[in-house]
Amino acid sequence: MSDSTVGQTKQFGKGQRTVPAQKAQKWYPVDDEPQPKKVRKTIRPTKLRESLQPGTILILLAGRFRGKRVILLKHLDQGVLLVTGPFKINGVPLRRVNARYVIATSKRVDISSVDQSVLEKVSASDYFTKEKKAEKKTEEAFFKQGEKPEKKKVASARASDQKAVDQSILASVKKEAFLGSYLATSFSLRNGDKPHEMKW
Repeated sequence: MSDSTVGQTKQFGKGQRTVPAQKAQKWYPVDDEPQPKKVRKTIRPTKLRESLQPGTILILLAGRFRGKRVILLKHLDQGVLLVTGPFKINGVPLRRVNARYVIATSKRVDISSVDQSVLEKVSASDYFTKEKKAEKKTEEAFFKQGEKPEKKKVASARASDQKAVDQSILASVKKEAFLGSYLATSFSLRNGDKPHEMKW
């Protein structure tokens, strides 16, 4: 403890007493003031598996596209992977996936011809964030509550980025026989299958 918090030792009659430097509060707030939570965790760089190399074919284990085979494009921050279907083959668009929920196979696809400028644009932190629409409370909006919501339209810029990335990947996929049908089929387990004994 420092001297500023302890205070000074003063002589009172025959004895000595320590007088605190900071006096106690004369009043206290009625409501308890929330104290900020102390986080002792240190942010460390994520250590990815050696099998997760760009171009590796992955099997998704969770999410909307679970069971689909995708191609790994790039490592993003905090253990997130950028993958694509390609969209034309299995309907999986450019998306981010947690590295914990994928199985890396031994098969790889050549992605060296993919335009790096497009990859840099897609891997930006704000690329996948949704735009919030300000909903106006009107009579029309009130009567439309029971109706089916309109289908989401994909932005033309995102669609063009998808085509630019997939174009070169599709060319390398077509070079190898049965690779397109392999990516198109979904992965599943049947009775008696032992995943721990499988060679990926």
